Amino acid sequence: MTYRLYALSIPLLLLLAVAHIADAHAILLSATPGIGNVLHGSEAPIKLRFNLRVDAKRSRLMLIAPDGSRKTLEIDNQPSPDTLTSQAKNLKSGPYLIQWQVLANDGHITRGEVSFRVQ
Repeated sequence: MTYRLYALSIPLLLLLAVAHIADAHAILLSATPGIGNVLHGSEAPIKLRFNLRVDAKRSRLMLIAPDGSRKTLEIDNQPSPDTLTSQAKNLKSGPYLIQWQVLANDGHITRGEVSFRVQ
């Protein structure tokens, strides 16, 4: 009987461990501009929404232009605890990359990027 209880508890412990790891990092749920979007105009509102709260003061947004130049984007006041917003201005035609780094409330840092194009 004890052996069966032990054997049944192993999958449950593994499931709980995986669920804890998956919950430990901020995951990008949506992005504006969306990945691969084509924008028209010289300005782009930026909005990144995550699966959990992020600390805007300790997070970063970097815009990489078609010529490879990098510009740190100022993060606006958070409209909600899981969202970062900013504004990219003076955009020229070509491919752009937004690199983001966020600090989640649980203390984990997560990084990622969103690519888009301006025509």
